[in-house]
Amino acid sequence: MKKLFALTSGIALCAGMAAANESLKGLIDDPNQWAIQTGDYKNQRYSKLDQITNENVGDLQVAWTMSTGVLRGHEGSPLVIGNMMYLHTPFPNIVYALDLDQDGKIAWKYEPKQDPDVIPVMCCDTVNRGVAYADGKIFLHQADTTVVALDAKTGEVAWSVANGDPSKGETNTATVMPVNDKIIVGISGGEFGVRGSVTAYNIADGSMAWRAYSMGPDSDILMDPEATTHLGKPVGADSGTNTWEGDQWMIGGGTTWGWYSFDPELNLIYYGTGNPSTWNPAQRPGDNRWSMTIMARDADTGMAKWVYQMTPHDEWDYDGINEMILSEQTIDGTERKLLTHFDRNGLGYTLDRESGELLVAEKFDPAVNWTTGVVMDKESPEYGRPQVVAQYSTEQNGEDVNSTGICPAALGSKDQQPAAYSPETELFYVPTNHVCMDYEPFRVSYTAGQPYVGATLAMYPAPDSHGGMGNFIAWDGKTGEIKWSLPEQFSVWSGALATAGNVVFYGTLEGYLKAVDATTGEELYKFKTPSGIIGNVMTYTHADKQYVGILSGVGGWAGIGLAAGLTNPNDGLGAVGGYAALSDYTALGGQLTVFALPN
Repeated sequence: MKKLFALTSGIALCAGMAAANESLKGLIDDPNQWAIQTGDYKNQRYSKLDQITNENVGDLQVAWTMSTGVLRGHEGSPLVIGNMMYLHTPFPNIVYALDLDQDGKIAWKYEPKQDPDVIPVMCCDTVNRGVAYADGKIFLHQADTTVVALDAKTGEVAWSVANGDPSKGETNTATVMPVNDKIIVGISGGEFGVRGSVTAYNIADGSMAWRAYSMGPDSDILMDPEATTHLGKPVGADSGTNTWEGDQWMIGGGTTWGWYSFDPELNLIYYGTGNPSTWNPAQRPGDNRWSMTIMARDADTGMAKWVYQMTPHDEWDYDGINEMILSEQTIDGTERKLLTHFDRNGLGYTLDRESGELLVAEKFDPAVNWTTGVVMDKESPEYGRPQVVAQYSTEQNGEDVNSTGICPAALGSKDQQPAAYSPETELFYVPTNHVCMDYEPFRVSYTAGQPYVGATLAMYPAPDSHGGMGNFIAWDGKTGEIKWSLPEQFSVWSGALATAGNVVFYGTLEGYLKAVDATTGEELYKFKTPSGIIGNVMTYTHADKQYVGILSGVGGWAGIGLAAGLTNPNDGLGAVGGYAALSDYTALGGQLTVFALPN
């Protein structure tokens, strides 16, 4: 009887979780909600809502606003589940539940009590990319790495778990992604010698299901030497250690603070790993696998199906954590399951997301000069590798040598600010940085909890161009071509939104929300919010009316000078000097602005 009871209880539990998962999927698929930070599991940030169109978007008005009560950089976006909006802030990571049926009345507020000593350990501002929802819970990954499950109705803590140790430099800036009966959680801290990992916690109680490191022994990185492939070939034994010198992999970086996507049919999650530690390439000879890598893992077990390392032996801090956007498109007459990724290194990649086959690798900013391109000949021993230009190689130029004119800068041709994809136009809409740098590596020693960078940087606009530091582009992922490009004075650090109304929205560092035609790029509307925008545009309906929401609050890496009151041009890993003029256009803030068409 005990065995029968256990069996039937297990079946009931699985059935209940399946129902919960179907419920979440239903919310994600309902365009009236905004139930996940990425818009959907494919990371497309596309909405089927079409009340607001390219013909009437010029009539948008501010419908309502709310101050978050917190300064610093506001990344991510609110969620909308039914009549409730869930809003988050940077550190101290306050969560508000707002009742949309009662003019945004605060139904509950959660304010964690975190040690402020975590603030100086966080790289590039105290941002947080938002909360997640599943199974009646709101999930928050706090700056101090505490993962908290809150009752969505009351805000009461259902469970919490520590995902890392800030005293070692482990912090968090990212959201989490609910998948099946688990939530997928990353870690920040590559500038402190943290060894990156992705962890799956069980939604029901917060217990750990699996953890996969970015580098280390096969058992740590959850790779099968024969079954896991890299560009179609088995990775082989010890792939996570044999391209490192000694035990450098133990403090090897490869952190996982970006975005995650999920293919339910393949049951695979996709994400990227960050830069290797330290930024001085001379201290870590070898390819430094698996930093700078696109990972495809089984959602239930964490086992890697395939990997692709984009920037072997990174010499420029080109984190690979940017989002993986999933789509179905026809190439050479065959519809394929695709993955498109715009990397910090300035290359836009399209791969077959089932097999990991590399299909496209092209520059999405013409200023990119550190590489002549990626070898696409499958018969070449260099297949899949970018070819490095010696003039811009910080490794070849050596320690204590200032390599100048490298494009892009360390913050990349695009950082974490997510692109959008429209299945109607089959174009990607990409917020980009148009920034170059000087980079001088130097020898640094490791001490747990202390910065482990080993380079001095200076950043500036790409020379011989439009004079600004950003572009907003439309990109064809099948061919690797820019279809149109809109110059911006500063980097476009806001996440984009594409809609069925043939409108694409994005924000600017000066604080403008902009709407452009999805086909032509023509600017149709702009409104200046109280502070610079580094948040992600979202949309939802309430009482049958479409709304567009955006968080403003300048900060992030590009705005760290303003956010933290820094003035030394080399502070903020070189960003303070590069973005010094930003203070002429905006100031600190923290506000949600919601737009709608007039009644």
